[in-house]
Amino acid sequence: MTDGRHLAVIGAGPAGLAASLAAAARGIHVTLIDSAAAAGGQFYRRPVSGLGARRPRALHHQWHTWERLERGLAEHMEAGTVEHLTDHHVWLVERTEATFAGAGAGAGAGAGARASASASAGARDGDGEEVEAGPGATRHGTSAERADTVPVTRPGFTVHALLGPLQERSVAVRGDAVLLATGGYEKVLPFPGWTLPGVVTAGGAQAMLKGGLVVPGRTAVVAGTGPLLLPVATGLAAAGVEVAALVESVDPRGFIRGAGALAAQPGKLVEGARYAAQLLRHRVPFMALHTVVEAYGEERLEAVTVAALDPGGRVRAGSGRRIPCDTLAVGHGMIPHTDLAEALGCRVDGAKVAVDDEQRTDVPGVWAAGETTGIGGVALSLAEGHLAGRSIAARLSGAEPDPRAAARAVKSRTRMRSFSAALDAVYAPPAHWADQVTDDTVVCRCEEVTGGRIREAVADLGAGDVRTVKLLTRAGMGWCQGRICEPAVAGLAGCEQTPARRLLARPVPLGVLARAGTDDDRTPGEGSPPARR
Repeated sequence: MTDGRHLAVIGAGPAGLAASLAAAARGIHVTLIDSAAAAGGQFYRRPVSGLGARRPRALHHQWHTWERLERGLAEHMEAGTVEHLTDHHVWLVERTEATFAGAGAGAGAGAGARASASASAGARDGDGEEVEAGPGATRHGTSAERADTVPVTRPGFTVHALLGPLQERSVAVRGDAVLLATGGYEKVLPFPGWTLPGVVTAGGAQAMLKGGLVVPGRTAVVAGTGPLLLPVATGLAAAGVEVAALVESVDPRGFIRGAGALAAQPGKLVEGARYAAQLLRHRVPFMALHTVVEAYGEERLEAVTVAALDPGGRVRAGSGRRIPCDTLAVGHGMIPHTDLAEALGCRVDGAKVAVDDEQRTDVPGVWAAGETTGIGGVALSLAEGHLAGRSIAARLSGAEPDPRAAARAVKSRTRMRSFSAALDAVYAPPAHWADQVTDDTVVCRCEEVTGGRIREAVADLGAGDVRTVKLLTRAGMGWCQGRICEPAVAGLAGCEQTPARRLLARPVPLGVLARAGTDDDRTPGEGSPPARR
C-alpha cells in the first residue's frame, strides 16, 4: 500500500457525497462505496439511463445542488482522488492493521504543508450548505522530498462488500478511516391487511416513480405520518395517479408548539406551502388526525378503512370510512441504519449513532454523518457530511480542524437539528396504534408471526424485551433480521426497542465467509474484477 491517507466512505447519498468531496479536496484519497448503481441515495434517485427521461429534474427539488455534487464527484473521479464503487453491498467493517512504505526524515513537514495549504473553493446550495467543487478548485501545497522510506504498520479498517445483484462474491476495501453514511429506512407499523399486494411503503412508491418512472396503481391512498407523505402524494398526483386521500395521523395544531424552530427555516415553510398548493391543484383530500385501520382485498388491495383519531391517539368509534383504491402508500417516519456502527462497537444513542461536534463516533477512526446519526433531511445530511469530511482530512493529516473555516456548516447543522427535533415532536405515530393490530394480523412477515403469538409470549410466557420475544416466537429471525418488524414487536410487547448488535449487516453466503481473508477476497485494484461505475 502507499503512504497516502485513505478514507472509505460507505453510502453515496447526500452525506457520503459531501464528505467525499470535502475530504478529497483536502488531499485524502477516497473510496466511495455504495449498494446502488448510481450515486445520490434515495433523495437524489434518478431514472435509469435506458428509460430516456427527458426531464429528471421534474421529480426533484434542489436539483442545482445535485448538479454541483455530481459534477464534483465526476471531476474527482477523473483526477483519481475519488474511486466510486457501485453495486457494493457492505456486510462487515473490521478493524485491521496495514503495512505501507512510510516516509523517512523530513516527511512530517511535507505532510503539514499539504494539510495547511489544502483549501477549496466551495459552492452553496439552496439551503446555504457548503458543497465542495472538484479538484480544479483546490489549492495544493507541495511536500518536502522524501529522502528514504521505512515499513510502517498502522491501524485501519477493512470494509467487506458483496458484489452486484447476485451478491455471491465479496471484495475488501481498506482505509485508514471510515465514514458511515448509511442513511435510514422506513418505519411501517402493521394493521389488518397490510400484507396485501398493492400495499407499499411511501418511500417505495417514491422510488418506483423516481427510479423507474412507474406508478404502483391507478388510485392511491397515501397514509401514515411524517414529512415524506407530502412529496409522495404530490408526486403520484402529478404522474397521473388519482390520490383518493392523504391521511395524516398528527394533529395540525401540534405545529404551533414547534413554531419557533419551524419559523427559523423559512425555506422549509415555503416548501411545505408549495406542496399544499399542489395538493389543492390536484384536488387531493387531506385528512388530518386520521389513520388507516384496515386494508381489504382478495387477490390484491381493493379498499381501505380510514378512521378519525381523538387527541389521545385512539380511534373514534363509528368514524370509519371506506375508500376504494388499488394502492396504499404507507409510512410512519424513518429509522437510522446503525448495523455497521453497532458491529464496530460505536455508541448508539436511542436509535441513532452518537457523534461529537466533528461527527466522530466514540470508536477512533470512525465518523458518521447523515440519517444514520438521526433523521433530519438532505440539508442536515449535507452539512454533517461536509463537516465530517473536513474533520477526517485534518485528523488523518495530524492536524486540528479549523472551526472558523467550517462556521457556516456548523451553523446550518445547528439550525437543521433544531428544525428536525421540532418535526419529530409533531410527527409521532398514534399512541395507541397497537390497539388496531388483531391477534391474526401478521407482524413479522419473514417468519409469519402474528400479533396474537407476540401477545402470548408477553402475557403467558413472561417475555419482557424484544430479544426474548424473538427467541419464543421467531419474530425477527427472518431475512430482514427484524429491521422491518422490530418496532412493531416492541410496541406490541410494551418494551423499548434497544439496538441489536449484529456481527454481519446483511445475509452473507457461507462460501463468502469461507473465503474471507484469502486471496479471493481482494481489494479493488489488487486483482479483483473492476468495479462497475
